[in-house]
Amino acid sequence: MALARWASLGLDEALGRSLLGRWSEPHRRYHDLAHLEMVLSGVDLLAGHADSADLVRLAAWYHDAVYQGRPDDEEQSALLAEVELPAAGLDAAAVAEVARLVRLTAGHRTALDDRNGEVLCDADLAILASDGYGDYVAAVREEYRHVPEEAFRAGRAAVLRNLLALPNLYRTPLARERWEAVARKNLLSELEARDSLL
Repeated sequence: MALARWASLGLDEALGRSLLGRWSEPHRRYHDLAHLEMVLSGVDLLAGHADSADLVRLAAWYHDAVYQGRPDDEEQSALLAEVELPAAGLDAAAVAEVARLVRLTAGHRTALDDRNGEVLCDADLAILASDGYGDYVAAVREEYRHVPEEAFRAGRAAVLRNLLALPNLYRTPLARERWEAVARKNLLSELEARDSLL
């Protein structure tokens, strides 16, 4: 299904297959093909809010294309897009927008008028409101298995507090309506459980 989504963008199939290979790397537990599909579905749902839905879709393909569980994964993913997309025939402005959007997913903070960024960030955070939230948390822990438990707990709690400190987790009206309340409940429940272990 993911390859059909790629084909709809009109870009080289070999590049799509290469990206699918990245998303299928064996060390991935959450940032995998299922996550890519979820983000692409979120972009499709919110596409009417975007200024350029296809550029947001391309950014979704690249936003975790490089994933090692390191702080510079988004930057490395953006750099990959900047190398690969010109060779695929995208013009410089489109490549710059895709790379900019990928970089936004490092902190999920957008400017008020950044409609493309709002769609990508909301789609990337859709998991926070899903029925599979517990599985997501467990998969993220597995991806960070190299981090000692105490350090992971403290780091994860900081991530949760930062998200909860945002005035809105979601920026698009549809995402706020559908996901905000459930996502906040999930985040608070996880944070309370983690705080009880500290």
